[in-house]
Amino acid sequence: MNKIAVNIFGLAFIVIFSMSCVSGKKYSSLQDTSKQFMNERDAFKTGNIGLEMQNKEYAEKLATMEKEMASVKKDISAAQSSRDKAVDNFNKISGKYNELQNAQEDLVKGNVKETQKLLTELQAAQENLQKKEDLLHQLEQTLDTKKASLDELTFELEKRNARLAELEKILDAQKKMVQELKNKVSEALLGFENNGLTVTNKNGKVYVSLDEKLLFKSASYDIDVNGRNALKKLAGVLEKNSDIQVMIEGYTDNVPYNPGAGQLKDNWDLSVKRATTVVRVLLEGSKIDPKRLTASGRSQYLPVDDSNSAEARQKNRRTEIILTPDLTELYQLINKY
Repeated sequence: MNKIAVNIFGLAFIVIFSMSCVSGKKYSSLQDTSKQFMNERDAFKTGNIGLEMQNKEYAEKLATMEKEMASVKKDISAAQSSRDKAVDNFNKISGKYNELQNAQEDLVKGNVKETQKLLTELQAAQENLQKKEDLLHQLEQTLDTKKASLDELTFELEKRNARLAELEKILDAQKKMVQELKNKVSEALLGFENNGLTVTNKNGKVYVSLDEKLLFKSASYDIDVNGRNALKKLAGVLEKNSDIQVMIEGYTDNVPYNPGAGQLKDNWDLSVKRATTVVRVLLEGSKIDPKRLTASGRSQYLPVDDSNSAEARQKNRRTEIILTPDLTELYQLINKY
């Protein structure tokens, strides 16, 4: 993924807190920029899926070409067999022709009728021999054409194999890098996993999911001490892996948010506010480049559990931190071809 300057999301908090002090035009501009980066994030997600599909397509094309090569090889073998038979027949007819010529010379002075018969046989043998020669020539031309087709298919197959191998090499390197990143994150957050925090590897990315109970009190966007400690440990990993892009997404349940006299209006505002609060904690006292971080709110519309039970609502109230490796090298290779 190209590194994109996304520190505009860090300004989201100021925009929301200072809404009454910022002009409507500037607020609209910030919203447009936020939407642009979210679209770019979705495009990169779609691009990653497209790459996996393209890799599958190359594998299918490779299998088709291998079947075509097997068919061509079979045709060549049949043509070679036909040519060998034609050569054998040609040699037999040539021998008989020579025998008839010798017999003709012996019978020139003998029976004229017998001589005429031999001449007729000789002429028929000559015609048959010519047909065999023509067939042999045709088979040799067919064989040359099949060989040329085989050489072309072989060359194209080698090119595709080389490209497929290079793609697989980069994809394997990406998977290895993501797995190593997951291991580092799991090690740093060892004391928090299964206590409101999970670390998973999915779609070439590392997902750190934090339950509401680990970070926030109900209907609040203030992070408690335990959640702050977990985020600080994660920030230490992000500092050491500067090529990783970070997306923080806030989620709520489907219970309407009751803001009272506060500035937040609904679950959208609450989910965004929680995401920007996590961003601030990650940046607080760290050397993480703010350009690497993106904050977004998803409100109640992407639940992990669609049932309307209290347990389901608790699962849906979460914050997800998505870590994405740099895919520049992979995209450059795809564009090369």
